[in-house]
Amino acid sequence: MTNKKFSFGVIDPETLANMSGLEFLQGMIDGDIPGAPIAKELSFWITEVGKGYAVFEGDPGPHLLNPVGTVHGGWALTLIDSVTGCAGQSLLPAGKIFTTVETKASFTKPILKNTGRVVARGDVITHGRRIISTEARITSKETGKILAHGTSTLIIL
Repeated sequence: MTNKKFSFGVIDPETLANMSGLEFLQGMIDGDIPGAPIAKELSFWITEVGKGYAVFEGDPGPHLLNPVGTVHGGWALTLIDSVTGCAGQSLLPAGKIFTTVETKASFTKPILKNTGRVVARGDVITHGRRIISTEARITSKETGKILAHGTSTLIIL
């Protein structure tokens, strides 16, 4: 991460209620709002956001390995869930939040502790009154090859 102000924590609900989803996410990037605590533990963070999309970067490493020595698939699935959720959040007005209904992933190449930095991009496919459909790809930052891809369905609360 290059932003020295970046921190992790939970925003108070009153502050969140007065910000659009895009303002909230940009505040994380700018370091004015803390990133999700889970992102610290899993070594990924938001780097870019716009209307209907979000980008994360992540560093796989030995703390994410399963017993056979590859990065646990749950890491990539959580990254897909996070980036697609933020893509959906970017379109929500102040006072609205979402939760995930379903996330699916396909793993196309193994992610190893020495894979290097990955980039995940999530994009909104459709945005209805209650349901947002999104998709994501995780690629190697070095080679651009797709490591995993998936979809998420979000419900607006």
